Parts: sequence; C-alpha cells; structure tokens
Amino acid sequence: MSRLRRMPRQQAPATRPPRRRSYDQFCAAARALDSVGDRWTLLIVRELLAGPRRYTDLHADLPGVSTDVLASRLKDMEQGGLAVRRKLPPPAAASVYELTAHGRGLLPVLTALTRWGAPALAERRPTDAVRAHWFALPLLSAMEQLACSGTVEVRLDEGEFHIRTGADPAGREAYGYGPAPDADACLVLDAELCLALGRGECTLAEAVRDGRIEVCGEGPLADEIRGPARGGGRNPSRQP
Repeated sequence: MSRLRRMPRQQAPATRPPRRRSYDQFCAAARALDSVGDRWTLLIVRELLAGPRRYTDLHADLPGVSTDVLASRLKDMEQGGLAVRRKLPPPAAASVYELTAHGRGLLPVLTALTRWGAPALAERRPTDAVRAHWFALPLLSAMEQLACSGTVEVRLDEGEFHIRTGADPAGREAYGYGPAPDADACLVLDAELCLALGRGECTLAEAVRDGRIEVCGEGPLADEIRGPARGGGRNPSRQP
C-alpha cells in the first residue's frame, strides 16, 4: 500500500495591516490632526456645519470625492465623536449625518482656515466647482462685529444661503442652505465681494456705504447693517 502524502496545511490569507491613524505625538495639534487631518474630512465638516445632510446630498456637494472615501470618512467621524447618523421620522425614509457638539466646535477652525486661504482665490480656475453656501464662512468673519442677533439671508448669482449672527441658542447652525423663511435681513451682493470681505479688503459697513451690498428688510439687524446714516430711513416695500 502506498503511503499517502500529507498535504500542507492551507495558510490563512495575509491581512493588510491597519492604516496608521495617529502621529503618536503628545501635542494638541497632532491629536487634532489625528481626527481631522485626512483628506476630505474638514470639507465634510464644512458641509455639516450648515445642518444635517443625507449621504447623497453630501456626495453631490463634494465634487471629486469617491463614494468609498466619503463613506470611510463619515465612519471615521462617527467613531471619533465628530458626527452621528440618525434616521428621519416618517414619512421620510432616509438617514442623515449631523455634527455633534464636538464636531461643531470646529467652526472657528474652518473660519480661520478660510481667512488664511482667501488670498489664494484671486481668480477662479475653469475646473473649480462652486456652491453658494461655500461663501458663508468668509461672510461670518465680516459679520462678527454685529451686535444684533438674527438671521441674514444672502443672495448671490450662484444661489442663496443664510447666516445667523449674534448669540444664538446652543446647537443652532451658524449658517444654512437656501433662503431663510424667518430672515431678519437680506443681503444682495456678488461672490467676489464675499471673498474681498473674507480677505479683509473692506468691511461690511464700507461695502454697504459704497452701494456694493443691497440691504432689504426692517428691524434692528437690518438697520445695524445699513449703518447709522441709513438705519432711520426704512422702506416698507423692501422685505427679505
């Protein structure tokens, strides 16, 4: 009888080592970059700062991101405590992603980063995508000095968005998509002026005084934006 040859034991397929996710440095900046230093993460935060979004909406407003990368970043943000996913109540059959309080704490970071990067937007490249709400961050800096709280609707040729000024209740978004039904004031201007305001080339008061911004609406916030010389002369026909 021939002896049976013993077959070698089949080895398990090699697994890829987990991707390195930490700089392993006892430094606050390094720890922060462990959470948000990956490509696309801060831009996802930029989108979610305007409010809860469905996955499909995020993908539409982040041109260039692959579905795999977007799903991976969102999962990382959930695990890192930056975002949560929740189901919308009926009749909506969808889930949305939204920032936690920890994630919303990145607003000053994005505002500072926008201010730092504004000089690089001297001209728009033919390949550049654009969304109206991307101009909210430069305008937030320009409106920091406003004393009145309220909602400002902003109208550009590229679209509409709204900004909340002053001391709003905790948890409310600093800006949002589209027009605001409860706007206290409305500004009509162009994207180039938004960028100029973000770069500090002029102030909001100067742009209004020079007629580069049209201010609509009544009430304390609209009057403050118009300035002392314009606040007293309200025009009832001009509504947000």
